[in-house]
Amino acid sequence: MPNVPSPCIDVCKFRREGHCIGCSMTKAQKSAFKKLKKDKHREAFVELVVAQQSAMGRYSHWQPAYAKKCRKKNVSLSVLDGGKAA
Repeated sequence: MPNVPSPCIDVCKFRREGHCIGCSMTKAQKSAFKKLKKDKHREAFVELVVAQQSAMGRYSHWQPAYAKKCRKKNVSLSVLDGGKAA
């Protein structure tokens, strides 16, 4: 299975109290994701981002964009298919 891609969808505008308007991650969270090597840790991090977005609201555009990114890399995540989180 290929590596789980970053939740970043290449918008990278930090507003909303330091959270990116594209993916909801902070700069520290983006750095932390890059350090994760195991796919199970990366998938858990994506679940965290989904839960964070649910709590913050206004990120409905992220899931279709991230799902497209995952399809391009041939990665299937349960959190995007109505699995865990939120």
